[in-house]
Amino acid sequence: MVLDKDRVRENIEKRISEDLAAGRIGGALVLVKQRGEVIYQNCFGKAAEGRELTYDTIFRLASMTKPITAVAIMKQIERGLVSLDDTLDKFIPEYADMEIGRIVDGKIQIVGKAQNKIKIMHLLTHTSGVGTGVLGEVLGADFSPDNEYDLQSVAAEYASKPITFEPFSAQLYSPLKAFDLLALVVEITSGMTFDKFLKKEIFEPLGMVDTTFVPSDEQWERMTLMHSVQDGEAIFLPLDREHIFLKLPLTYFCGGAGLVSTISDYERFADMLLAGGVGADGVRILSEESVKRLQAPSVPAELRRSPFDIWGLGVRVVNIHDYHLPCGAYGWSGAFGTHFWIDPENEIVGIYMKNSHYDGGSEARTSRNFEIDVYK
Repeated sequence: MVLDKDRVRENIEKRISEDLAAGRIGGALVLVKQRGEVIYQNCFGKAAEGRELTYDTIFRLASMTKPITAVAIMKQIERGLVSLDDTLDKFIPEYADMEIGRIVDGKIQIVGKAQNKIKIMHLLTHTSGVGTGVLGEVLGADFSPDNEYDLQSVAAEYASKPITFEPFSAQLYSPLKAFDLLALVVEITSGMTFDKFLKKEIFEPLGMVDTTFVPSDEQWERMTLMHSVQDGEAIFLPLDREHIFLKLPLTYFCGGAGLVSTISDYERFADMLLAGGVGADGVRILSEESVKRLQAPSVPAELRRSPFDIWGLGVRVVNIHDYHLPCGAYGWSGAFGTHFWIDPENEIVGIYMKNSHYDGGSEARTSRNFEIDVYK
C-alpha cells in the first residue's frame, strides 16, 4: 500500500476545515508519515485567542502517556529487573492480599478476597482490576486534589482499596492507577524518580526536548489552551498552570496521563517504535523483540470486552479485518483528543493533536475520522 499524498491532503483539509467552521475544534496539528517520508503535516486553527497553533505548541497528552510508561517498564524488563510474570507485591508488598469490591446502592461492598495476585502483565493489559469501572471511579473520588500526592503515597493509599475483579478474569480500562503502579515499579527498580528516568532513558536519547511532567515557564507559554463549548459557543478556557491532568498536582508523575509534549516529540517516539526500537539518530531504546512483544495482542479473546478492545502492552491493537486500520496497527489516544497509531505492515505513522474538554479518548470522532481520511 502506498498513500496518495494529494488524496490524504484533500481528505484531511476538508474534514478539519469543516470541524473548525462548526466550532467542533479550536485547532489541531496532524502528521502522516510513510517509510520515513512526511506524507502530510499541517497546523490548523488556534492555540488560544490571538495565538495560532505552531509545530512547537505543547499539548497535554493524557493517556498517550501510557505507551511511554509501557516502554519504560519494558526497559527494566530487558535489564532483568522486572518480569511480565512478576507479581506486584514483589515490589510493593502492600498489594499481596487484595479484596474484590463492587458498588451496591451507591456504597462499596466487599465480595471476597482475590485468589490471584496482580502481575506486571495485568497492569499493562488492563486486566488487573485496579482503578477501573464504576468502583474505580468512586474510589478515585476519595482522593483530595488539595493533597500533594506522589506515586508512593497514591500506591500506599490505593493498596487498602478493593479491586474491581479477580486479576486476569476480565479486561476493563484503568484510566490512571494501573499505569501509575507501573511507574512506581520503574522508580523502585531504577532508584530514580519516574520523571528523571524518562528523561535519561527515553526523552534525552530521542531528542524529545518538550516532553515533561513539569513544564518550564517558557513551555507554559507554548501550551495550547483547552477548547470547550459554553452556551453553544466554542471557547478557550484559561490556562491552568497548577495541573496537567484533571486536578492532580505536579508532584504526582502520573504514569497513566501526566505528560505534555509536542507533535514533533511524539513523532520521534512513534518513529522509534516503528523502527523496532531505534531512534532517528541510531540510538537504541528497546530491542526489536521488546517492541514486537509490546505490539502483540496479549489478552485472550474470552476476556475482551469487544472485538475492537484488544490490548498489547500499553497500546490497543487492531486485530479484526473489517476496520479502517489494517490488522497489526497499534496505538492509543488521550482524553483531551490526542491520538496516534503505528501501522508496521505499511510503515505508516499518524499523529493528531488537539486539547478539548469533549470528544476525547479512543472513541473521539476526530481520531476516528483522521484514520479514515488517511486510508480511504
